[in-house]
Amino acid sequence: MRQYLKYLIPLVIPCLILVLPLSAFPFEGITIIQQRLIAVFLLAALCWVFEPIPIYATSVVIIVLELLLLSNKSLIFFRLSEGQSHFGTLLKYNEIMATFASPIIMLFLGGFFLAMAATKYRLDVNLARVLLKPFGSNPKFVMLGLMLITGVFSMFMSNTATTAMMLSILTPVLALFGPKDPGRVGFALCIPVAANIGGIGTPIGTPPNAIALKYLVGDFHITFGEWMGFGVPFVVIMMALAWFLINYLYKADQQRMELNIKGKFLKTPKAITVYITFGLTIALWLMGSIHGMNSYTVAMIPVAIFSLTGIINKEDLKKISWDVLWLVSGGIALGLALDKTGLAKLVVHSIPFDAYSPYVVLFGAAFLCLMMANFMSHTATANLLMPIMAALGASMTSLAPLGGEMTLILVVTFAASLGMSLPISTPPNALAHATGNVQSSQMAKVGVVLGVVGVLGSFVLVWMLNLVGFIG
Repeated sequence: MRQYLKYLIPLVIPCLILVLPLSAFPFEGITIIQQRLIAVFLLAALCWVFEPIPIYATSVVIIVLELLLLSNKSLIFFRLSEGQSHFGTLLKYNEIMATFASPIIMLFLGGFFLAMAATKYRLDVNLARVLLKPFGSNPKFVMLGLMLITGVFSMFMSNTATTAMMLSILTPVLALFGPKDPGRVGFALCIPVAANIGGIGTPIGTPPNAIALKYLVGDFHITFGEWMGFGVPFVVIMMALAWFLINYLYKADQQRMELNIKGKFLKTPKAITVYITFGLTIALWLMGSIHGMNSYTVAMIPVAIFSLTGIINKEDLKKISWDVLWLVSGGIALGLALDKTGLAKLVVHSIPFDAYSPYVVLFGAAFLCLMMANFMSHTATANLLMPIMAALGASMTSLAPLGGEMTLILVVTFAASLGMSLPISTPPNALAHATGNVQSSQMAKVGVVLGVVGVLGSFVLVWMLNLVGFIG
């Protein structure tokens, strides 16, 4: 019976919401369109939690249901009450469909092209080989090197792909440890931890960052370089803490180890094109204020160059993580609907958040996000919470001295990436657990500490940004 509940619950509850009278909702002035959106939101939340269907499929379902139930080109049956005061405002169908090609999606697509080209021409492995040399043969410093390199790669590549690559490099090394050597656990665990933390450093490092950018517009707009200006220092501090913690809990008995990574930099015209394009793209992302292009425009440059030169061909295109792009687009569509229908504001205004301390609201939102991110996809968590947080930040006057909407969005975004206490929390954690070298309890010890300290650290970071006038 339990196996059927994960299918029944996401289906039955939204259907019940649709048949309730408007008077049954605790929100004054709710409309039919908003009622339908509540049903869609609950369907999305329940599907992302119980996963009766793949999480990317849930995003596609969200977009289709918005087109069918909420758009100006929906089924005519669903528009019979249009024009009446209690009906609400229909969404434009082309705005819903445009979420599949949002600038955020194009930013991620550019990142995917860079990552695929780097892997195809072994730029990633060769960089790892070169960058690890200075860290010697002392296990704790080799671990530091592995973590730093993993963190840097995960800023520009998929966290999952980075973890898979680094664990494959590490496989022969893990075999050098004795079966009961704590270092085996430490080395296997340091890779996913570094990948999860490293993704915070850039807007393309992890999907929650890209989702946050969707709401950081106007006065709160953040460029690629500005994000790295506060993201990278936070990553460095968290990485240092993670290194100390893992070495304290799982210090290697072995006193010396050697990493033998074979390979050499390719010197073919296509390989050189990859090296130049990779460096140029990152430089352009960092110098947006000088050349005037935003990060979305720059992201299309590697797409064009790699397609034109055949570096990325049609077979490579099949390997792009389209599921991630669909997942993000579904979240953007959900946020669009919550905003345009006024439901997010209605929910926020119905709760007297201004009666609470802004610190209570910030802490509550961040730890709610952290808890959810440990049990479900980080992207799904950000998709669900970000629209509500954006509306809450805009409406709470008491948050203004702390940076308002930007503060709340950044704190919640960081919290989404710090949920890494369980093997199911993130794909990198699952990959590390699958090696058989890390148990769930060992992962939880490190994940819980880093999650809680990281959330508290994000408050300090935001306070400092507000103090120097970066926000607020």
